[in-house]
Amino acid sequence: MEEKTAVTALTALAQPMRLRVFRALVGAAPLGLTPGALSATLGVPASTLSFHLKELMHAELVSHQRSGRSLIYRPQLDHMTALLGYLTAHCCQGEPCP
Repeated sequence: MEEKTAVTALTALAQPMRLRVFRALVGAAPLGLTPGALSATLGVPASTLSFHLKELMHAELVSHQRSGRSLIYRPQLDHMTALLGYLTAHCCQGEPCP
């Protein structure tokens, strides 16, 4: 992962509501959640939720898929794993962690 990509993802997660949305989606993986279910779970208005989902999608942390008349939002677990790998790549001076 490139530094710029990591910064974009971390910036998206540095906002409390976006972090809550992302954590809710991770908890619902791999099935994902509709915006209505997310809104009800988190107690956030749909318009506010839409703004935060857009930011998470821009950071490549979330994707969506149409299922009939609904959108299903899912976490991009591969991107999350890459971000965690980027953050821990130089841990313990390159040696296995204790």
